[in-house]
Amino acid sequence: MAMQKMSIAKALNESLRKALDTDPKVLIMGEDVGKLGGVFRITDGLQKDFGEGRVIDTPLAESGIVGTAIGLALRGYRPVVEIQFDGFVFPAYDQIVTQLAKMHARSLGKIKLPVVVRIPYGGGIGAVEHHSESPEALFAHVAGLKVVSPSNASDAYWMMQQAVLSDDPIIFFEPKRRYWDKGELDTESIPGQLHRASVARTGTDLTLVAYGPMVKVCLEAAAAAQDEGKSIEVVDLRSMSPIDFDAIQTSVEKTRRLVVVHEAPVFYGSGAEIAARITERCFYHLEAPVLRVGGYHVPYPPARLEDEYLPGLDRVLDAVDRSLAY
Repeated sequence: MAMQKMSIAKALNESLRKALDTDPKVLIMGEDVGKLGGVFRITDGLQKDFGEGRVIDTPLAESGIVGTAIGLALRGYRPVVEIQFDGFVFPAYDQIVTQLAKMHARSLGKIKLPVVVRIPYGGGIGAVEHHSESPEALFAHVAGLKVVSPSNASDAYWMMQQAVLSDDPIIFFEPKRRYWDKGELDTESIPGQLHRASVARTGTDLTLVAYGPMVKVCLEAAAAAQDEGKSIEVVDLRSMSPIDFDAIQTSVEKTRRLVVVHEAPVFYGSGAEIAARITERCFYHLEAPVLRVGGYHVPYPPARLEDEYLPGLDRVLDAVDRSLAY
């Protein structure tokens, strides 16, 4: 049997191992990814098994890491780059948005840059400043980048496989507070296309759309709402660029209500684009305005306050109640 119970962290490790074993052009680069195995141990044991030429410990220089990966991709390699924490990506932002994202268009399609940038993101681990950011909207806004985030072990394994095989640059956001959540993984059955949303729970009264770390919260909210006689559908977006609007539309045409949930601040967040598009597409189906739940428009707070900042069960259920009250 190929079915196993595995944590998201272990699924990512196994996926990267398979990628290295399958294609000698796949490289892993980043701070402490080799001997240490990464601060979250996602790359644990890979340098030992594949050597320092395939799993490369880099200097603490994110711009240099991504810039080097771009050069390697130009030479035919498929680098998988780790940004150690979400808040560390900004020194590399210029390389990502002005080089990595633009090269395909700049060369009129002649040059491809198959680079995966792995970013552990989001809060909930009690970390210090710059370790709990959710910058996905900054990258989803940039043409030429594809942005994804798994919420479970199966998606973590298969989406990483698909990202490494992609000829387009992929920003791969990993929900760090979910690394140790376990789920079923079938290593022989590909679940679906990389940028296709999935229905994590069916329902008839309202649709919750989320991705990454908030999918679990939405599933818990749907279970709690069921005890009150409410039937909630949960759509796991999986991809923030491109967005599978067709899947959301199909769900909303059935439930007629939509609440979008993400950890990132609501202001200018991914939920704003989803709300606008679905309002355009489903105007005559909606029985309530599209509501959004997310973080506040403030710098990420100290660890003692992050439970107040992060959207939890109560805030999601409050939005559900407000929508159903229309």
